[in-house]
Amino acid sequence: MTAPKYAELQDVVLDPSFPDLDTALRRGRHIDRDDFVSYTLLTEAQDHLETFYRRYGCELIFKADGYFYLLPTGDKLPRRQLSPGDMLVGQALALLFLDPSTIERGGRVTTEDVVAQLAVVLSGDALIRAFYTTKRRFDERVAQKAVRTKVADGIRHLAALGFVELSDDAKIVLRAPLMRFAEPVRGVGQPAAALAKLVADGEVAMVTEDEPLAAEHDEVAPRENDAEPEAEPEAEPEAQAEPEAEPEAEPEAEPTEEDW
Repeated sequence: MTAPKYAELQDVVLDPSFPDLDTALRRGRHIDRDDFVSYTLLTEAQDHLETFYRRYGCELIFKADGYFYLLPTGDKLPRRQLSPGDMLVGQALALLFLDPSTIERGGRVTTEDVVAQLAVVLSGDALIRAFYTTKRRFDERVAQKAVRTKVADGIRHLAALGFVELSDDAKIVLRAPLMRFAEPVRGVGQPAAALAKLVADGEVAMVTEDEPLAAEHDEVAPRENDAEPEAEPEAEPEAQAEPEAEPEAEPEAEPTEEDW
């Protein structure tokens, strides 16, 4: 019988690839087969690492879809949640992951594909309202631009957590951990249709093992100053007695980030 590569936990910790793996897991990153070195280390030392991370109040989770992640169950490591917008983007990416036509394209999609998927599931102005929250009348062009910016932000956040990979040709490579977003419908006859209904109904919560998803950093969680600027209301008719009234300011466009 071949002796195990890692006889003791010390052997795992002394592996040259362990520091990078440990740091990635603590930041909430998911490790799948595409992360060959880290994934191999996890599979060969899983028993040792499960015991190791329990000392930090965490569970090392392995899913049959082929990925690992660290689930904090105590307060030794921080637990943060994805913003509702990022969750919605993740569900759209999961729908694309389950779409057979995506497989024909090598599991690669674009930001426009994600926006289009959301537009199919969310009817009317629901897509704009999901990312561009305002009680006033909005400029549709500005709102659509804001939606694309928010979707691109969500994709970047999810890439940092190992759900997708951003390629050099501006394509999004879908990865197995996206199935975490399909956990609420796992086991049903038509998971894609069931997940689409959840999205349409506004059910963006993703629950796995009765715990929220750990995010990488504070920017993933909603921020106090992250509200969208509201578009200006339509101008009131000018009174005849005030001919020199100054025109109202044009609505400011949503600030955009550099294209990912």
